[in-house]
Amino acid sequence: MKTKIAECMNVLGAFCGKRDVASLTKGELRKTYGIEQADVMVLFGGSILCGGDVLAAAIREGIAGHYLIVGGEGHTTQTLRDKVHAEFPQIQTDGLPEAKVFEAYLKGKYGLQVDYLECDSTNCGNNITYMLRTLKENQIFWNSIILTQDATMQHRMEAGLRKQLDHPEEYTIINYAAYQAHVVNGENGLAYSEDIHGMWDMDRYLTLLMGEIPRLSDDVNGYGPKGKGFIAHVDIPEEVRKAFELLNSEYEGHVREANSAYASSAC
Repeated sequence: MKTKIAECMNVLGAFCGKRDVASLTKGELRKTYGIEQADVMVLFGGSILCGGDVLAAAIREGIAGHYLIVGGEGHTTQTLRDKVHAEFPQIQTDGLPEAKVFEAYLKGKYGLQVDYLECDSTNCGNNITYMLRTLKENQIFWNSIILTQDATMQHRMEAGLRKQLDHPEEYTIINYAAYQAHVVNGENGLAYSEDIHGMWDMDRYLTLLMGEIPRLSDDVNGYGPKGKGFIAHVDIPEEVRKAFELLNSEYEGHVREANSAYASSAC
């Protein structure tokens, strides 16, 4: 049964953690989209630490014209603070918003910095609305954008952006999830097939994954147009629904509930 559980987690992980290009390189952007550089790249603070590594590599590659980190305080913030401080004890992360934690990480590890920080958002919904506000306030007019978020929340982040754009089909939205996790049934139970920098423990990863399918669903209880209206419609393949149902039958109570402390009109 553990092997089946691992397979189902991988189905959900692949669906939630969208990557539209094989790697963040100018060659891949040119091959896929006919551009060598996106107008903007955004790292969302809900990501684990490897999101900062992805952003650093992208900056060095010159993959975008402008770079932005978005994130105030939400349900993943304290984990990010703890992990950055543990790895870099000289960085005091207590009370810092996610964007400033990642800013310190980029500077401390890579000697790099981004152009803009957004430090007020508390959930995926206002991650997007405050991101758009920040770009507008700084007169950054864009047509192409790279979104990097924790893999569990990547698909929803894109759907949230599409919801906010009047004509989303006129924009090039490029997903590049911070990581791609593969779960296996190891000697001691479920395990990751390879190390991922700052990765969630298995139970937290499972909870985050399972929390996404009800949110992405376009029904009365979901975040789509037929429900809360926070995101654009998302088609959920039957394979994904079956994987979720099996996991939900085995791990009742693991669907992550929204934390009202971080709620807004678009949570």
